[in-house]
Amino acid sequence: MEKIKIVLEGKELEVNIRTTVAEVIAMAMPEQKYDFVLAMKNKKLCELGTVLDRDCELELVSKRSVIGIDTYRRSLTLLMVKSFSDVLGGVHNHSIEVMYSMGKGYFCRLISDEFKISDELIANVKARMQEIVDDDEIIMKESVGTDEAVKRFRRQGMSDKEKLFYFRRVSKVNVYNLGGYEDYFYGYMVPSTGYLKNFDLLPYEDGFVLMAPTKENADVVPEFIPQQKLFNVLKTSDEWSKTLDVSNVGDLNEAITNGSIRELMLVQEALQEKQIAHIADLIKQGEKKIVLIAGPSSSGKTTFSHRLSIQLRAHGLRPYPLALDNYFVDREHTPKDENGNYDFECIEAMDLELFNSDMSKLLAGEEIEIPTFNFTLGKKEYKGKKMKLNEGDVLVAEGIHALNPKMTVKLPDESKFKVYISALTQLNIDEHNRIPTTDGRLIRRIVRDARTRGNDARGTIGMWNSVRRGEEKYIFPFQEEADIMFNSALIYELSVIKQYAEPLLFAVPRDCVEYYEAKRLLKFLDYFLGLEVTNVPNNSILREFTGGGCFDL
Repeated sequence: MEKIKIVLEGKELEVNIRTTVAEVIAMAMPEQKYDFVLAMKNKKLCELGTVLDRDCELELVSKRSVIGIDTYRRSLTLLMVKSFSDVLGGVHNHSIEVMYSMGKGYFCRLISDEFKISDELIANVKARMQEIVDDDEIIMKESVGTDEAVKRFRRQGMSDKEKLFYFRRVSKVNVYNLGGYEDYFYGYMVPSTGYLKNFDLLPYEDGFVLMAPTKENADVVPEFIPQQKLFNVLKTSDEWSKTLDVSNVGDLNEAITNGSIRELMLVQEALQEKQIAHIADLIKQGEKKIVLIAGPSSSGKTTFSHRLSIQLRAHGLRPYPLALDNYFVDREHTPKDENGNYDFECIEAMDLELFNSDMSKLLAGEEIEIPTFNFTLGKKEYKGKKMKLNEGDVLVAEGIHALNPKMTVKLPDESKFKVYISALTQLNIDEHNRIPTTDGRLIRRIVRDARTRGNDARGTIGMWNSVRRGEEKYIFPFQEEADIMFNSALIYELSVIKQYAEPLLFAVPRDCVEYYEAKRLLKFLDYFLGLEVTNVPNNSILREFTGGGCFDL
């Protein structure tokens, strides 16, 4: 048997030609076999089922990485839908919709006239999943022509995938087969089900939740913590997509080609404006004096604040904007992180005593002088900016910690109205391939950073994990504190923003670590037909990122 040389994590091995990457790992480090889910073959990402036919260098990708845990969850989804098919007796009497992220898991629905979600059904499917994991069944990958893939999906009643690939320009499609069940997934998969040892399945509301580990603790399934307010806003967004008759990318592309997209855009914008008007109405009815707005990066907080202020004026109120960033403590009092760097994102970086004191005085009818934080000097400055809340005046404060109870601990609850805003993508690629909310926000930020801050896509991608860690620590834990949640995602936005994002992503050099994320995003955007920005209203939240909006400075 012909031999080839493999350099695995710096160690040279000699193996038989046509050995797979997974087999090399099993030979070289059997105890860690299931710790790695992908590999870099000569600096190019590949699946562990890849057959090696020449000398090469391999670097392993752990499930404790972003790419790794995404691969794990994607493969787990295939295991779950296959198990439902086994338990329910085939693919033609039901479908499974993977809807959105919920409490570190995926909320899913069973669509069937014959079957309903029950504790017994969930227990049976979970047991079937465990059987398939214990059997370590192979996940086969086959590259087929697009027309052939469409025929196969049509036979299985997967109309969403059939429509998706009608608009695809690629000639080949990767179809994954698990025990005779065929499906398409956007991204790489693990080579066999033995890698998927940790999962849970439990009923929730009118569906169920598929739970998987996180990259921080890749061998433990976290506890499911329901987030009812988040679930309600996601459910509303799903109802919107049904109203617009656009639930997936294929539906959106069809709307673009048949000319109905213009009306769809106007209806989507009208639905958002209606909700903003409703929020303004709640603020007036509740006689609230301080509106607190928080949300993760690129959620459209600035445009939302402007549009809310306009609605407040239409309700006879006078809004006054306030940036919480002006209440940073002076630089020398800023806490430091474990690396000795200033931690500007922690709540202790805010001058909580001064903020609560100033707001209390405003609520008592007193006049105060608002500070302006000088980021160059790292100090608050007073430039004579006075403020007093009179009858009908409303303070609209925006900042990362706006929903943290410590931020307004001394203010009476009856004076506050808290708004959480995020871009919660309601569109899926197809019924089994969801679009992560973080992808939509990252693409928004790449475009905005290039336009307003002179940052290239490589720089934005490079700092995204740090941004996400800050959100996980300081924003998401307090989202359920909100009185209301606002979804800023637009069902059509990725078709518009792709024209701006693609050139920036293509400019990311091939020899840097950010290239793989840029390449993944380019592949993702390729699902969407392009759409002209000229049809986007100039007060749209999307204009905060593409430019040309009426709120641009």
